[in-house]
Amino acid sequence: MLKSIRNALIHKSIHPYPGVDLESSVYAHSNDTLDLTFAEEFTKANGQFVYCEDVMALVDNLKIMAHEKKWTNIFSFDNQLSKVLEAAEIVHSSKDEDFESLKVAVTFCESLIARLGSILISSRQTAGRRLNIYPEIHVVVAMSSQIMPDIRDAMKKIREKYSGRLPSLISLITGPSRTAGIEASLVPGGQGPSEVFVFLVDDTPMKSNDEQ
Repeated sequence: MLKSIRNALIHKSIHPYPGVDLESSVYAHSNDTLDLTFAEEFTKANGQFVYCEDVMALVDNLKIMAHEKKWTNIFSFDNQLSKVLEAAEIVHSSKDEDFESLKVAVTFCESLIARLGSILISSRQTAGRRLNIYPEIHVVVAMSSQIMPDIRDAMKKIREKYSGRLPSLISLITGPSRTAGIEASLVPGGQGPSEVFVFLVDDTPMKSNDEQ
């Protein structure tokens, strides 16, 4: 069998359909903006989406959500996010000794995939691997410039970011964790967070009156 595989690799057959375009997207073009497409697909997967027009709106929305949901044991490894949480007067921790008691993790992401409503994460982020799996509630803060149309675009971006040395883990999060492996019934949060939030901050450059 191995010999047959080797011979097949050495003596490649001629492509029978040279005119077929294998690079173009097979999906229909959408006239919606990327943020709207992502929000629609993400909420279909039971994710919870919050739009923030700027960083101050992010602070306000986090403060309101944390109060309404009665979030406790909030954790983040990222210094930038810690400053945002402090501005929102949200008590949180980044100490390893508090990790096991965490209930809410606040992280960044690599990209958002509009067509799938998915969050692309990697092990090279400050959050590492743990904060995407361990908590009951996962809060992701993303910028509108991070929204990619499809996986191909997101992977191109991540290759450019890490100069070809890809992280050891690249994964997609599409809504809360759920499994049907327990007595064939769907169980939310069986293998990860039972709630996933995306707070999208609009970082689109403002146009001057002359440009409009």
